[in-house]
Amino acid sequence: MAEQKTVLTPIPGVFYRKPAPDKDVYVKEGDAVKTGDVIALVEVMKNFYEIKAETEGVLAQFFVEDEDLLDAGQEIAVIIEQ
Repeated sequence: MAEQKTVLTPIPGVFYRKPAPDKDVYVKEGDAVKTGDVIALVEVMKNFYEIKAETEGVLAQFFVEDEDLLDAGQEIAVIIEQ
């Protein structure tokens, strides 16, 4: 049985699924990801921090929407390990 790995944000800030407003999202639900792939950004005081996949698998679901405010340690997505 495949294990689920929850992706947490290490810092508070604004969540973004795209590198820029005119760009495509980093990853869509159902897409395969590899360890180290950027899946989102968190912006704090005009500084952007990459959120990376910590395991290989399929990004099953995001728990937050684009531009949501996040708290440190908040769950943002789940990856089903492959």
